[in-house]
Amino acid sequence: MSFTEVDVQNALKNLIDPNTKKDFVSGKSVKNIKVAGADVALEILLGYPAKSVWDEIRASVEAHLKSALPGVGKISVSVSSKVVPHAVQRGVKLVEGVKNIIAVASGKGGVGKSTTAVNLALALAAEGARVGMLDADIYGPSQPTMLGISGQPESKDGKSMEPMLSHGLQAMSIGFLINDIDTPMVWRGPMVTQALEQLLHQTRWDNLDYLVVDLPPGTGDVQLTLAQKVPVTGAVIVTTPQDIALLDARKGLKMFEKVGIKIVGVVENMSTHICSNCGHEEHIFGAGGGEKMCADYNTEFLGGLPLDIRIREQADSGKPTVVADPDGNLAKVYKQMARRIAVKIAEMAQDHSAAFPKIVVQNT
Repeated sequence: MSFTEVDVQNALKNLIDPNTKKDFVSGKSVKNIKVAGADVALEILLGYPAKSVWDEIRASVEAHLKSALPGVGKISVSVSSKVVPHAVQRGVKLVEGVKNIIAVASGKGGVGKSTTAVNLALALAAEGARVGMLDADIYGPSQPTMLGISGQPESKDGKSMEPMLSHGLQAMSIGFLINDIDTPMVWRGPMVTQALEQLLHQTRWDNLDYLVVDLPPGTGDVQLTLAQKVPVTGAVIVTTPQDIALLDARKGLKMFEKVGIKIVGVVENMSTHICSNCGHEEHIFGAGGGEKMCADYNTEFLGGLPLDIRIREQADSGKPTVVADPDGNLAKVYKQMARRIAVKIAEMAQDHSAAFPKIVVQNT
């Protein structure tokens, strides 16, 4: 039985991508279909990093085509990912070397935001993306410790800084620039916001798919500067199930909505406590708060993480969970969340500003 490229495309309209929940054709992932006799070759190009599920997707496409195309011969499917820049707030200048910026925020301190931010960044990198981490918490920088980085960044031209490297991430933090980690930053707001802008724009980020920004808690100067001067693709809110944490998380969510930054979703940290002795799981901070908040504000619940001593120990030792135990259950949860964040960003409007020619007016 003979078939054409159109037949192959029609067959793939019935196969759903488990990550986007859309079929591969309407998701514009099917590329370069070639039919030679009874043999079929094609590419699946995903708009999000998903290295850990490439083989799974390849196998499902091959199996689907075998059943949908009677008499098909050899099926050759290549799966890859390509991340493109997506739209940000209007009138905000893009950052050189960075395609997308993901802000990780919380309404209050102590909810595990920095730990979540670094593990999400590492999970995106594990899925094959080029990822950077900007520690925007000027008063309490924690990423140097969590990433196990010591020393100061180099400057090759005397004007800009090379990012520090750890576990495959490019990183920058005020913590790299102060000699004593115990020295408090006794700065007023304008100094803090200027420091944030310098860390962002004077770092030579090298072709990043995503820059994860670990924000300080609250809705103050740094968050406002981020909204007005930093091109943010989307924000992730971290909370715990406690009523008081959720109250503050709602304020953070509303702040981003007011300034025109899209909310990617909400992560609920410390959802349950798992006893290290017996394995008993208990909702010690309450249950369902993050999901209810998402329902109230029509945003996505990205998932819950347990209160687990390993997450804290691994982050404190400079090897966060995703690199300390890459095949463990906790790393799996972070990777699922990271993949979901990347999928949601891939579904946003693309940024085509780089495609427009620059118009120069000059006297002749």
